[in-house]
Amino acid sequence: MDQSEILKPELIHNTPKGHPKGLYVLFATEMWERFNYYGMRAILVLFMTKALLFDKAFASNLYGSYTGLVYLTPLIGGFVADRYWGNRRSIVTGGLLMALGELFMFACASLYQSNADVSAFLFFSGLGFMIAGNGFFKPNISSMVGQLYPAGDKRLDAAYTIFYMGINVGGALGPFICGYFGDTGNPADFKWAFLAAAIAMVLGVLVFINLRDKYVRDPEGVLLGMKPEQTGKEVSPVLVYLALLVFSGVCVGLLYIDARVYSYLSYLLLASVLGIAYMIFSDKKLTGVEKKKISVIFVVAFFVVFFWSAFEQAGASLTFFAEESTQRDLGFFTVPASWFSSLNSVFVVVFAPVLAWLWVKLGKKEPSAPTKMAIGLMLLAIGYYVIAMGVDNVGSGIKVSMMWLIGMYAFHTWGELCLSPIGLSLVNKLAPLKFASLLMAVWFLANAGANVLSGKLSSLYPDGTKTTNFLGYQMHNLHEFFMLFVFMAGTASIILFFLTKWLQRTMNTKG
Repeated sequence: MDQSEILKPELIHNTPKGHPKGLYVLFATEMWERFNYYGMRAILVLFMTKALLFDKAFASNLYGSYTGLVYLTPLIGGFVADRYWGNRRSIVTGGLLMALGELFMFACASLYQSNADVSAFLFFSGLGFMIAGNGFFKPNISSMVGQLYPAGDKRLDAAYTIFYMGINVGGALGPFICGYFGDTGNPADFKWAFLAAAIAMVLGVLVFINLRDKYVRDPEGVLLGMKPEQTGKEVSPVLVYLALLVFSGVCVGLLYIDARVYSYLSYLLLASVLGIAYMIFSDKKLTGVEKKKISVIFVVAFFVVFFWSAFEQAGASLTFFAEESTQRDLGFFTVPASWFSSLNSVFVVVFAPVLAWLWVKLGKKEPSAPTKMAIGLMLLAIGYYVIAMGVDNVGSGIKVSMMWLIGMYAFHTWGELCLSPIGLSLVNKLAPLKFASLLMAVWFLANAGANVLSGKLSSLYPDGTKTTNFLGYQMHNLHEFFMLFVFMAGTASIILFFLTKWLQRTMNTKG
């Protein structure tokens, strides 16, 4: 999609008042970043298993560690933005770090055949810089969306849905372009996918730098995302760059240790949850009502772990399934396995306006945010039931129609639209301003735990020669593997349905 068209607010009419132009600047920036992230994610496990020759279990766990840390570092980025840097500086810094990480991956994919040691160093360095950059970028651009609107504005849910639709243009283009150039059947071509992702990230930074001063302003016209006033003496730029380099190095080390030395990430995530909860709830300036509303964020975040751990199989076990068990030969063209990662984002672009219209149309009958999220979990379970039926009683080595994957991704997308943009909006509504970015990071912390669990679940992917086990549930084939997600997401959905009335009362508590 042409960038100039994306920035025209007249292209999307969700309310009679329209939306601030800054919304389209932010979603254009995020669009290129999502091109970068999802484009690289679509080919990551394929690169690890086909070029670097990692086995599937190790590649799955490494994928989980990487994506888990990607959603953990926003805790640092959100804190730094709230206290010291502001959103604007953090977004630019994060974007540049991610672009550099992709260039390391490009170099890794160029050298893996000729210099394995240097390639391995570049591989972990590239993923580490991506992790560090995302920590600064992700929580800050999401929290800025809500700041474009006055308090209590009814357009906010629609704004986050539009934002979510916009970024998924990038999520659709990334796997398609990166898969076209990199997933060719020749492992040496993976480097072009990483290069395309790097270019996209640079474009995102340029969009934001060139348009932020003109459009990214609050309802009174004040620039958003500036450095907080209470910061003291200006820190030397040299020290800032050194700190960024150290932070990126720490991320590289965290990933390497979790992958190669000791799997500690689950414990770190738990400690992060407890630490953040203590930091927030021990703040004496928060009122009892504010603390109750914050507690809703933590409860809902717990349930989304079950959603994302199943949903994020798209980058791991479902990619293996697309590569090995899906009939992709159309006679005149073989569809790259990585292209299926675009389906979710394509469906988001198609159905996001429908959902945004539906919530407005329902008016007073519109479900509460927790109810929408429970519906999202149930739709996810149905999606996995569809593909479980598609592979039931299918003999070993037999490939099934790609329509099963397409149908599953449709249900997953409907579930995502009920859960993810609604969750982002919920955090923005309930979070006190002083903890806005940090509580947005809590939302991504739930994603971190889910992604770590996602990698561990993907490592149980049956290969037809061994039985895998999860909490006593044995899986001998793909049908039983996919039914695990049906049980997991379905159970979480039912429990959340029972809790919705209590959550809604707590959310609406008046001070």
